[in-house]
This record gives sequence, structure tokens and C-alpha cells, in this order.
Amino acid sequence: MPSYIISYDLCEPGQDYENLINKIKSYATWGKINKSTWVVNSAERSTDIRNKLKPYVDRGDKLFVAKLTGEAAWTNCDCSDNWLKANL
Repeated sequence: MPSYIISYDLCEPGQDYENLINKIKSYATWGKINKSTWVVNSAERSTDIRNKLKPYVDRGDKLFVAKLTGEAAWTNCDCSDNWLKANL
């Protein structure tokens, strides 16, 4: 199943990340890479994932979803190296 990177910036003061994070965690396979960067595995397309997450961000917020190729390099991510190797 393809992997997708999700990155966001919630720009409005007092933003509540909880609903957005819960929606990301609703995917069967997910991992938190950095503070606002995640990876999910999904049979959906990037636009489908974006459309599912879009209701949880405000107009001025930034949201990015892209299909990953499997090639990646990292240092000190929030999730384990083993998780990344298994899921990218």
C-alpha cells in the first residue's frame, strides 16, 4: 500500500490540533515524523487524503499531502527507524 507524507501548519492562534491528529490516526498505519509531519499508508490518492483532512484546518492553515517514492533519509525522527523502514 502506498505511503503518503502529511505536513501542516496551523497558523491561527489557539488552534486545536486534536481533531486533525485524530483524523490522521484514523488511518490503519500512521507514524509521526516530526511535530506536524506524519506518514500514513493508504490506498487513497493524495487529493482524497487532503479532502478528508481539510475540514479540520482553517482557511489560513497550510496542508500538504504527497505520495512517497520509498526512498528517504532522516535523522532523529519522532517515530522509530524500524517503523520508517517498514512503512515507506
